[in-house]
Amino acid sequence: MARFLLITLMLFSSQAVAQTPPLAGSALDRAVSGRRIFLATPLGGEFPMNYYPDGRLDAQGEASGLGRFVRPEDSGRWWVDGAKLCQKWTSWYEGRTFCFVLRPAGGDRLAWERDDGLTGVARVVDGLP
Repeated sequence: MARFLLITLMLFSSQAVAQTPPLAGSALDRAVSGRRIFLATPLGGEFPMNYYPDGRLDAQGEASGLGRFVRPEDSGRWWVDGAKLCQKWTSWYEGRTFCFVLRPAGGDRLAWERDDGLTGVARVVDGLP
């Protein structure tokens, strides 16, 4: 019974986030500019990315949890294109551009969907290191 209740709650919360309008334009810019965004990693922990107001983007491999052993590092550019946050890393993904739809997911969380269908949740922190 508890498992059924947990699955039901997860489905309803996922549907509620999916029904939340995506951030767009200046609201999307304000949601990421000058902030540090932590992506949950499959190996546990979080991976931080820094979104500078001038459009620079970097990640210094400071992941927590098991992800910290990988220690990836790269830089690139980010920009807002309507209702999408786009980014292009220097070497990750062979420099390919990816764009994301971001939706508020409660508190300091954003649900994201990448243009190739990959989804997840990120935690947003004001300020940069």
